[in-house]
Amino acid sequence: MQQQGRGLVLVVEDEAAIAELAAMYLKRDGFGVHVESDGAAALAAVRRLKPVAIVLDIGLSGMDGLEICKTLRAAGDWTPVLFVTARDDELDRLLGLEIGADDYLTKPFSPRELAVRVRTVLRRAAAATPPSEVYSAGGVRVDLTQRRAWAGEAEIGLTSTEFDLLAHLLRHPGQVFGREQLLSSVWGYAASAGTRTVDVHIAQLRAKLGDHSPIRTVRGIGYSADK
Repeated sequence: MQQQGRGLVLVVEDEAAIAELAAMYLKRDGFGVHVESDGAAALAAVRRLKPVAIVLDIGLSGMDGLEICKTLRAAGDWTPVLFVTARDDELDRLLGLEIGADDYLTKPFSPRELAVRVRTVLRRAAAATPPSEVYSAGGVRVDLTQRRAWAGEAEIGLTSTEFDLLAHLLRHPGQVFGREQLLSSVWGYAASAGTRTVDVHIAQLRAKLGDHSPIRTVRGIGYSADK
């Protein structure tokens, strides 16, 4: 799967032609895309891949899109959700927004508009919760604005991916991330690309950070940064 720079979007759609079209335009717009066609698989994918946004069809068989969104919000998961549906009733739209959706698009829709809506939702989410500029753990510090990193008093040179991986771990101290989650959050694609690349980058980071490295291996799960 081609690496994408905007992060991974989960598309939940049981009409294959619509899912394929949505995925194609989102990929053109720089997103990684993972597609699921039913509710249970979608919830599992959210937990496993930690997408930056979810494009969610309301009219799924079994667990519908409204129930999926309610389940996520009840669990404290506020990943941006954009509903896509054939329903065009104002009450349906209001209900979707009231239970925590970020936007609503009615079928038939322009796939270009879908990509624009996803970008807009993500911009709003970022503006609502602006990240801190500096994160640190132990003797390691990263400045997101300047994209600079230090181990102790020495500034260290990191590749763009190494920096993004380190910054992601430092933003969530103590939280354990599986390799699939890191691929989704940092690289922007799913595990079919191979999780070995995560291990390689972690090893490179540890070598550069030396004794200051806060990165901890959680056997059988993944990696975290010490608090």
